[in-house]
Amino acid sequence: MRLSLKFASALLACSALIAGCSDQEASQNAAGGGAPGGERPPAQVSILVMKKAPQSLTTTLPGRASAFQTAEIRPRVSGVIKEIAFKEGSEVKEGDLLFKIEDDTYRAAQAQAQATVQKAEAGVPTAKSNLARQERLVGSGATQVELENARVTLLQAEADVAQARAALRSSEIELDLTEIRAPFEGVTTASRYSVGNVVTANQTDSLMTLRRLDPIYIDLTESSVNLLRLREAINSGRINRSEGGATDIRLTLEDGHEYPVVGKLDMSEMAVSQTTGTYSIRAVFDNPEGLILPGMYVRATVNVGTEEGFLIPQRAATRSANGELSAKFVTADNKVETRVFDEAQVSGNNWLVASGINDGDKLIVDGFQWIGDGAPVQPVEAKVNENGIVEPTAAPAAAPAAQP
Repeated sequence: MRLSLKFASALLACSALIAGCSDQEASQNAAGGGAPGGERPPAQVSILVMKKAPQSLTTTLPGRASAFQTAEIRPRVSGVIKEIAFKEGSEVKEGDLLFKIEDDTYRAAQAQAQATVQKAEAGVPTAKSNLARQERLVGSGATQVELENARVTLLQAEADVAQARAALRSSEIELDLTEIRAPFEGVTTASRYSVGNVVTANQTDSLMTLRRLDPIYIDLTESSVNLLRLREAINSGRINRSEGGATDIRLTLEDGHEYPVVGKLDMSEMAVSQTTGTYSIRAVFDNPEGLILPGMYVRATVNVGTEEGFLIPQRAATRSANGELSAKFVTADNKVETRVFDEAQVSGNNWLVASGINDGDKLIVDGFQWIGDGAPVQPVEAKVNENGIVEPTAAPAAAPAAQP
């Protein structure tokens, strides 16, 4: 029993000693500030020095690729498919043979029409001779009625020739249509029919589809609200358009890679969808390698003009739930302040702000996540590369050594 009391007393003494040491250390820290000089050193932050300049104003739109030309190939005459002359999925030139339809009956019809022409032409000289004879005899025994009949006979013979020639031309056209050729350069799909299948003129089902992929269309959609804002900014002079109103468009493919070719605006719909409140824009891109295929989804960055302002990298700004853009700056006395911007436009990977910033202001681009307004900081000038990575451009000044 006595041993237990002695052990408990020893524990209490140790606890009191440890507590006393802790209180003494806390008092020393409070008095000395935990650092030389009695103050915590300011946090180091990377900053960009703001400078107003004309900046490209861009907007990002969703889009989908579609073929520049599309043709559903159908027969214009009836018959049996004799030959399929193209390799499925291959490129063909304009005028290349695609399908061949049995032409025996069409050749026979052409020969018959040719014979009809010859027969009609044979009656014309006789009718001309009869008319000439009646004209000579009209004053010496031939009646006026016989003369008129001779003229009518000649006219009928010439009309028979014209009709026969038209029938011959029709038969020749039908014979030519037994060879189905490519209406333009493009890429073929798989054939939906095989050799030996019977097809009919102008049937509902197509034989195959031909698509031209170079160039290629990109169908974009934009909201009518943004369209109105853009027009108001252009009319007010805040946004300057290039000469001729030409608009450069760049694409980002589904895998995140940028398409190396710059496209141009082709046309825009002059109506807004009643269901989605958007209007359609069509751009055209060269596609020599066939990298873009119809049906692909893309993101298009459209250069709509230039505007005077300051660029805030997207990584250096935040947006609130109500859409307000905010960023943190370093004041003249190296303290943090937050600025809120009511209006901001997209310029590449940056926000373009026209007001609320002055030349020489210091924007915090890194390290602002852990500091609040009024906190002292040590700014280090930096730059943001194309990948959004902050790169220091100047080493911070060394802090003065503590005096003993």
